[in-house]
Amino acid sequence: MKIALAQFNPTVGDFAGNSARMLKMAADAKRHAADLVVFSELCLCGYPPQDLVERPEFLERNQKELACLAEKMPMPAVVGYVGKAQDNTGKPAANCAALLANGEIQFKQRKMLLPTYDVFDESRYFQPARSQSNFLFEGEQLGITICEDCWNDKQFWIQRLYDRDPVAELVGKGTTVLLNISSSPYNLDKRSLRIDMVQAIARHHKVPVVYVNQVGGNDSLVFDGSSLAVTADGKLAALAHSFQEDLVFFDVSSGTGDIRPQPDDELAAAYQALVCGTRDYVRKCGFSKAVIGLSGGVDSALVAAIAVDALGAENVLGVSMPGPYSSEGSKRDAKQLAENLGIECLTLPITKTFESYRRDFAEVFAGRKEDATEENIQARIRGNFLMALSNKFGSLVLSTGNKSEYAVGYSTLYGDMAGGLAVISDVPKVMVYELARLVNRSREVIPQATLTKPPSAELRPNQTDLDSLPPYEVLDRILKAYVEDMRSPDEISSLYGFPIELVRSVARMVDRSEYKRKQAPPGLKITSKAFSVGRRFPLANKFVP
Repeated sequence: MKIALAQFNPTVGDFAGNSARMLKMAADAKRHAADLVVFSELCLCGYPPQDLVERPEFLERNQKELACLAEKMPMPAVVGYVGKAQDNTGKPAANCAALLANGEIQFKQRKMLLPTYDVFDESRYFQPARSQSNFLFEGEQLGITICEDCWNDKQFWIQRLYDRDPVAELVGKGTTVLLNISSSPYNLDKRSLRIDMVQAIARHHKVPVVYVNQVGGNDSLVFDGSSLAVTADGKLAALAHSFQEDLVFFDVSSGTGDIRPQPDDELAAAYQALVCGTRDYVRKCGFSKAVIGLSGGVDSALVAAIAVDALGAENVLGVSMPGPYSSEGSKRDAKQLAENLGIECLTLPITKTFESYRRDFAEVFAGRKEDATEENIQARIRGNFLMALSNKFGSLVLSTGNKSEYAVGYSTLYGDMAGGLAVISDVPKVMVYELARLVNRSREVIPQATLTKPPSAELRPNQTDLDSLPPYEVLDRILKAYVEDMRSPDEISSLYGFPIELVRSVARMVDRSEYKRKQAPPGLKITSKAFSVGRRFPLANKFVP
């Protein structure tokens, strides 16, 4: 039996577009003599549909479109969709897979394990399956699992999240080929983890495993694809591209298949994830162009490079907005970056506008020293300028704050946080520099001076980030331990040898900045714990770790 792994990029709610894409890929699979084509989890409606599932008409549309797709499907196919629950004892919907063949829906399987951690909240929407069954196809007993259903192997995980193991139950019923359809979002090192996990399942149960994953960006989530198939002894037999649509084949009998080239390393994968997420967010939201404030710093330079790779240089507008404290070097670097990228660059000085603000507030602020208030006014003027350009030209503003800044509140509400997408809000500052050097591997795109000068917001004379923050090499280690690993300040201090007061100070900054992050634009998730839907803390609370 020859199985086609159809890895494609659905848009949430675009039933017509998603169906058309599936039919095209199925036709390609048939031309290559495949016996079965397998698509990803909830591919018919797109993943994640979130509260759309609670709309009755959305649920009905899934049923209608699935029936229409079955009639048109040129070959047997496994398709993910939102189906109806088995009974009326819980949620009305279920996360389902269907086998379409001969113009009909011949088999249905519901998802059993519903994740409720990190970005997942499936128990909010779906009723879990009570049981699972396999089905006979081309002489093989096929068992379908859906994403989380295969993430509970007791031989692989030290600590399991669920009592039941759908894979073991299906194999116990005679499954000879295991299929898993997934929408598993990307984060650093997850691609290799998936391969290890699927190989462990195959070896443990002595059955070949086909794993088909969604690809593309939907809101904050980026799906890498990286679909794969392994033989019963765990040999990797097929592997699809990461971060792009693909159709690869796996021959169950011979244990052979297509293996595509992969990113050179995890840093290159992270960069591709940011490009993919930016491209899809901009276009799926109905935009074609982006506008970016270019400060001459590394953050805006990296975002601009990502935007060009995602949208094309002709669709990116850079804006230099020098103020009274902007250095000549920063202005020069911003201009040089735009030339290197081949993008249009406007220069809109903010000094006169800033002086007007000062005059307007002179009487009210009389007798008080200048402080962060005046610094924030400069950032907010720039935010206003960018939003005006966005409104006038119909371009999406890409904000440029990184994860380290967002974590400790080193950012300005309605200023540098203004925008439609925070491209690198889940990229720590140290990694920003690593990605910038990656951009420069083949040629100098980001000016070398941008990479070597001390980072600075340039909102007061001779300002540097070190005036307010510890070195980023230290800060990022503390932040990862506190935000992603959920360690206490005492644990972090003991683990790394950092002074306890420094760690507590950073922790306080993180906690006090929650209100800012709640008002930030959506950002692209690439780490295990991002400041987005996967991390939920109350704004008004007095807990002190």
